[in-house]
Amino acid sequence: MDINAKGMYEPIHGSAPDIANQGIANPLATILSAAMLLRYTFDLAGAADRIEQAVNDALNLNVRTVDIYSAGMQKVSTAEMGDAVVKALKVRV
Repeated sequence: MDINAKGMYEPIHGSAPDIANQGIANPLATILSAAMLLRYTFDLAGAADRIEQAVNDALNLNVRTVDIYSAGMQKVSTAEMGDAVVKALKVRV
């Protein structure tokens, strides 16, 4: 790990202030930005892989925030989507 490595990682949508505190923001891009930080700044590909797979595992459970929801899926809040990723991540640790 290069302690002098630098990088800036943010989802393209930014912090989405227009929908703040409504529980409808999709946290997946922010979570995946953290995976990029681990992979490209700290050279922790294994940790990044686990986060990316946890996101995939959560999506495979058919949970979706309102912006990516479609019929037959379970519509969840921002916190519930984050919880689904954390739960999937814990299974992989």
